[in-house]
Amino acid sequence: MDLTAVPFGTTDWSTVEPTTHPGATGHAVWRTCHFGTTRVRMVEYTPGYLADHWCWRGHVLLCLEGELHTELEDGRQFTLTAGMSYQVGNEMEGHRSSTRVGARLFIVD
Repeated sequence: MDLTAVPFGTTDWSTVEPTTHPGATGHAVWRTCHFGTTRVRMVEYTPGYLADHWCWRGHVLLCLEGELHTELEDGRQFTLTAGMSYQVGNEMEGHRSSTRVGARLFIVD
């Protein structure tokens, strides 16, 4: 993440066009903005969502609502609830997300 030469700005997430991304089960709705080379997203996972791939991209992720389960490729598992976050660097540890009840996330990568 590199925020060099990004002027001050505000984002009204309700005006950002959503895109739908299917998982192995359920789907994710992304509202995405780019600031230089940094991608910032507001993401909602439907109940029963399971990612269809292992992700190797670095993120800072904040759980705003619901409950997010993150499994690392080595088998470790973590649960985030509202107000919790995680961070992982690019190409550090493969991870994938799921949720039984749904989740709303703020993600910077």
